[in-house]
Amino acid sequence: MTWSFLALLSTAAGPIPPFQLAAMTFFLGGMVGVASWIFRPQAIRSLRQPWQVWALGVAGLCIYHCAYFFAIQSAPPVEVSLIAYLWPLLIVVFAAFLPGERLRFHHIIGVLLGLAGAVAIISKGGSVGLAGGIMPGHIIALFCAFVWSGYSVLSRRFGQAPVDVVAGYCLITSAVAFLLHLGLEETVWPAPAAQWAAIATLGTIPLGAGFYAWDWGCKHGDIMILGALSYAAPLLSVVALLVFGFGTYHWSIGLACALIVLGALTAAKDMILPKLKETAPAE
Repeated sequence: MTWSFLALLSTAAGPIPPFQLAAMTFFLGGMVGVASWIFRPQAIRSLRQPWQVWALGVAGLCIYHCAYFFAIQSAPPVEVSLIAYLWPLLIVVFAAFLPGERLRFHHIIGVLLGLAGAVAIISKGGSVGLAGGIMPGHIIALFCAFVWSGYSVLSRRFGQAPVDVVAGYCLITSAVAFLLHLGLEETVWPAPAAQWAAIATLGTIPLGAGFYAWDWGCKHGDIMILGALSYAAPLLSVVALLVFGFGTYHWSIGLACALIVLGALTAAKDMILPKLKETAPAE
């Protein structure tokens, strides 16, 4: 849900270079967790984790976002977004190999409906294809999809690692993005107070609380349903842009809404039907 405001807040932040913006916002996201340690001093011990936990977390946050920025600059953004948004589908597929999980037909149908909704909203109902042929950005975007889906699914295997360790992931990602910024970009500081407010909100909510919630959900929730529900992010992102006057309505928004909602309900059938059966005798 919080990631739906990424586009809106990134737009409101102004013309800040991408790696500089990543360094600033991920630093704030890490500090969200660090600030809570004032009231929970024992939580800092969560940083003492096996190297595998750190390798997975840094790969998930740092490599994905840095690679995505490179992809978006070396191929058409719509095509990059569509390829990168294969990660919810890959989550559902990869999750089938986890202990205690089972891939069912309605999971596949649900996630494919969500994918169709994402295609509709990102392409605005237009044709989908690689107009300029395969570019490096397309390959990097596909790599991004595998990185994020792999991170999300493998996080479940480290369920004993507390969510507090995500603060460390964010701070390392911030440091790497800062180094890339120094080598590749010119610093542009936000001017109006509204831009600073957008950056502060972006760092503390979507790239702060959002990552902590995602980590908890991947470790303790139904990861297949979580993957299907993830397709709501591009839809809600467009809706948020419309509400705040950064876009115009298109018929593809209504189509995407129907497909994504139908896909989510289909994927979550096992959660919904038992509740209906429980209420039936009472009625």
